[in-house]
Amino acid sequence: QVQLVESGGGLVQAGGSLRLSCAASSRTFSFYAMGWFRQAPGKEREFVAAIDRSGSNTAYADSVKGRFTVSRDNAKNTVYLQMSSLKPDDTAVYYCAAGALVQTTIEAYHRWGQGTQVTVSS
Repeated sequence: QVQLVESGGGLVQAGGSLRLSCAASSRTFSFYAMGWFRQAPGKEREFVAAIDRSGSNTAYADSVKGRFTVSRDNAKNTVYLQMSSLKPDDTAVYYCAAGALVQTTIEAYHRWGQGTQVTVSS
């Protein structure tokens, strides 16, 4: 079973950038589509972005489109989320997840990381 570990979160001012990484333990990483989700305090977990196995197809939530970019390096078993023009509303715990296909629903992903906190100050 693939295990996922996120890193790269932190505190950043509005308008700033962060890059999150999600490292996978399994050499079968390239078999999985990967998704990024986030959960703010008191809110449900929501879809942010996803990328297919080869990295050729991506999907984004409307709220992050044009500001966030998802990418992957299968040689390094790692998926990235480059976040730019950050807003206070982007404050949340960010999770990466592994699934079979690029999907926007939580139920489509069967393995999850522990999350990394992103805080955007105004």
